[in-house]
Amino acid sequence: MNIALAASPAFSAADRSIGHSAPITPAELKSAMRNLSGGVSVVTAGIGDDRTGATVTSATALSVDPPTMIVNINRTSSSWPVIERYRHFCINILSSEQQQVAERFAGFGGLKGVARYGGAEWRPLVSGASALAGALAAIDCEVEEIIERHSHAIILGRVLAITSGSGEPVLYHGGRYGSFQP
Repeated sequence: MNIALAASPAFSAADRSIGHSAPITPAELKSAMRNLSGGVSVVTAGIGDDRTGATVTSATALSVDPPTMIVNINRTSSSWPVIERYRHFCINILSSEQQQVAERFAGFGGLKGVARYGGAEWRPLVSGASALAGALAAIDCEVEEIIERHSHAIILGRVLAITSGSGEPVLYHGGRYGSFQP
């Protein structure tokens, strides 16, 4: 099926249109997705000195019955082999006061592995993954299924336990962290 778009002042000649034959570049998709504001979570995995984690905007509920979460992790991330090895993860939904945690787990300052856990209080959960004290929510998951596609692993997690907090979320938009202003 061929779809034609009418000329619109909202689009310039440089914009891509449906059916364009040139491949979309990773930079183009990244730029487009930065227009979407997202909640920020830290996905933690591992035990003891073999812990790591990553800052993500891709964590969401797949199903509430049964309770199942989904998260996408880049397979070049240090978190990927740890999640694959331990078969668990925790989604820590961050409050606006926890932006520094998001930055540490995003690798700011070159921090890796267990060093990312510094400067915050963590506790082990049922699965063995770590929950951040004061997070808006910590959702402890056991890996149910992993789907490897392209650069990422789509990880489905059966929810084992949930800890809820309160506060305002930290958001990510346009390559920057911020907070919600109603």
